[in-house]
Amino acid sequence: MITIDELKTLKESEDKVEFKKGEGGNISYNGGSKAKPSDRRRCILGYVTALCNEGGGYFVVGMSDNYPHDVVGTSQNQGSIGELEANIFSDTSIRPNIYELFEGSKRVLVIEVPSRPAGKVYKFEDVPLMRVGEELKPMSDEKYLKIINEQEPDFSELICKDLTIEDLDYRAIEVLKEKYSKKQNNPRFKSLSTKQILSDLGLLKENKLTNAALILLGKEDVIQRLLPQASVNLEFRNTDNQISFDNRIQFNQPFFILIDDLWKTINFRNGNIPIREGAYIFDIPYFNEEVIRESINNAIAHRDYRRTSEVVIKQYPQRLEILNAGGFPIGVSLENLLNSPSTPRNRLLADVLQKTGIVERSGQGVDKIYYYTLLEGKSEPDYTQSNDFQVVLKLSATLKDRAFALFIESVQKDLPEDKKLSVLEIVTLNKIKNGLPKSELDPEEILKLLNKNLIEKRGKTNAIFYILSKDYYEFTDEKSKYYNLIEPTDSEVFTKIIGFLTQEEFAQMKDFASLFERKLSRRQVKARVEKLVKDKMIEQIGVGKSTKYKLGQGYINEVKVLSEAIDMVRNSKNES
Repeated sequence: MITIDELKTLKESEDKVEFKKGEGGNISYNGGSKAKPSDRRRCILGYVTALCNEGGGYFVVGMSDNYPHDVVGTSQNQGSIGELEANIFSDTSIRPNIYELFEGSKRVLVIEVPSRPAGKVYKFEDVPLMRVGEELKPMSDEKYLKIINEQEPDFSELICKDLTIEDLDYRAIEVLKEKYSKKQNNPRFKSLSTKQILSDLGLLKENKLTNAALILLGKEDVIQRLLPQASVNLEFRNTDNQISFDNRIQFNQPFFILIDDLWKTINFRNGNIPIREGAYIFDIPYFNEEVIRESINNAIAHRDYRRTSEVVIKQYPQRLEILNAGGFPIGVSLENLLNSPSTPRNRLLADVLQKTGIVERSGQGVDKIYYYTLLEGKSEPDYTQSNDFQVVLKLSATLKDRAFALFIESVQKDLPEDKKLSVLEIVTLNKIKNGLPKSELDPEEILKLLNKNLIEKRGKTNAIFYILSKDYYEFTDEKSKYYNLIEPTDSEVFTKIIGFLTQEEFAQMKDFASLFERKLSRRQVKARVEKLVKDKMIEQIGVGKSTKYKLGQGYINEVKVLSEAIDMVRNSKNES
């Protein structure tokens, strides 16, 4: 947090800061109703966007813009700082840090704007902005193209100028040696000198150690001194809806020591869900070791070490959250998490983790997190709270679908190792189980699952959908659900439509379509309705969007005849 004395000495252009008096708190949030775009831009959102594009800075209200900057005081957003912060994030995806400073009774509002991620440009009213003197101008084409073509520098391969070999942790080096020699099947590696090992792995370049060497092998006090944001904070909460933590432990060790200590601490509060079903006897842990380790590996390998916040792990009784600074690496998004090419933000760091067997390959490792989570019948890993400035992973410890876990267990058990279900196949099975439409399914994975007889196709043309195979419903003892998903016969359609009209008197085509959702397309429903109209079982009233349907005279006559026949039979019995 900056101080007022520091602000007074800053220059607007050189130090990336914008000063506004705003004594009356009248600085517009989004430009209001001003007609000219150039006038609308000179608002809070406009300056936040431009400062973010410049690499971050400060928007200060309550100080004069003449140097040195005097404090004049402001009532801008007094009592609504939290709301302002939330609105800026909602409207721009930029998460600022907003706070108040005071000089005597005079109040200053500071909006601390973070730097944009590499390759990312932010816009106000669809225009990328930059500051030019007192104005906010559309970004030049040259600058815009330069930004969007940026590649993220590898922080982990940069030289850590104050780090020496004596600053490295001997125990961490021994762990690295052991893991590398085992992974590479090279026992001789353990006999090499520390300097040779560091050089072979790229951690030592021209007798200078890299940031990766510090993160992986540095002594605790050295990491705290040179890169304090490399620490991991583990917070415990005793209830799932708790905001403040009950206990907090900070891990400052080198990665090769930290990862085991961190897992042991998390596992100390871990539990198990016992599964007992016929021949299937096994326990599902609340927090799977493979999932937790891979999640922590990702947070450390992919985080942005230029940002000063640490990795934070929040452990609740029934869920665990991991937050790390920096959004997804370039090219990775929520939509392609499982399919995007491997693009680690800190490539040297990730490469060493791969070579030592900590991760199977240099890259995301998200597939393993999804694989084991869904394999255990839990909810999908949740990354939806992530943004351009941080990745948030939420893992549920709750067994959401016990039957699905048992089914997958039974399938995998009968398959040879090279034929076992892939993570994408399990994700697709889970989507089908949850009733997601065809448009959200991968055609290639669908074909694989059809060939393995694990899913079945239902419906025709535009109404095609997929269900889990009959084996799943037999396995879960829910055969009725399976048969309920089979395309209804004409007789079943007739019964359902007549039943609806008996209860509601009138209906529209959309009502009939809803009756057979995911079983018949609207076109198929319409064809059957037209046949019923032709047979006078139902009657059409009106045309176009106002068309309605009611019971037809043909059906009424049939019911009348049937009723009379029943009465005749009943009367003849009474007479006899």
